[in-house]
Amino acid sequence: MSLLGLPKWILPHLFTNKRFGDLTEAEIQALRERISRFKEETPEVSVVIPAWNEENNIYRTLSSLSASSTRYKVEIVVVNNNSTDGTQNVLDTLGVRNYLQTVQGTPFARQMGLDNARGKFHLCADSDTFYPPDWIDLMVEPMAKSAGVTGVYGNYAFIPPDGQGRLGLWFYEKFAGLMIQIRKKNREYLNVYGFNMGFVTEVGRRTGGFRVSGQRVYANIVGSDFQNEAEDGRMALNLKKEGDLKQVTSSKATVFTSPRRLLDDGSISKAFFNRAKRQLQGMRDYLS
Repeated sequence: MSLLGLPKWILPHLFTNKRFGDLTEAEIQALRERISRFKEETPEVSVVIPAWNEENNIYRTLSSLSASSTRYKVEIVVVNNNSTDGTQNVLDTLGVRNYLQTVQGTPFARQMGLDNARGKFHLCADSDTFYPPDWIDLMVEPMAKSAGVTGVYGNYAFIPPDGQGRLGLWFYEKFAGLMIQIRKKNREYLNVYGFNMGFVTEVGRRTGGFRVSGQRVYANIVGSDFQNEAEDGRMALNLKKEGDLKQVTSSKATVFTSPRRLLDDGSISKAFFNRAKRQLQGMRDYLS
């Protein structure tokens, strides 16, 4: 993997060319000790991660989260969504608080996490994403400062595939950032993604949670009108019933995620052009 353009904080969590089974006992023990700091019985913040067959990804996410510098009492919770690989073994080995959701689907996993979260604030993460040290505090801050802010969402960037640089991804991210600003006024819920969002727990529960109609369709990572299918967009719409959404723009809160859904189109360039076409087709709706 090319490290060109990646921030320094992410490097210790990449475990380059290592699967979970390749970790040394010392590496596992270090991870366990860091994660143990995020098992509060009376937390202020719950960080909840759904996982389906993420044996060789989720330990990297947990590594990044367990290096957080936060002033809050935090619990990290993983919901195992029927994994058939070694995901549960990873969670047990690292001592992560977890639940098993046998009903398949991200909305069901996220809802189980919400039902069992104990923090006043709820942050959503994903098992193929890396979180910077200040992410927790920067995401919570707008909600802690203002009762009128019921939810937050942040910026994201992509980790390049093995052997590639970040130039093409950088152009993609700039385009996505422009669309985020355009959608803010009338379609802000389309800016909210489950790998980098948060909300006031009780508001999320009483306005409907992550319950959706239909099935999640991974047709577009930026900008499809998923309010009836995607649990993150539905939650964002629910949150706006009682307050405002706030974009966290600090670069210190930018998460880095896997490009694997972009690569479903075959290449970064194809993903860019396919999504750009769909965004431009929807421009009238965003502005009206």
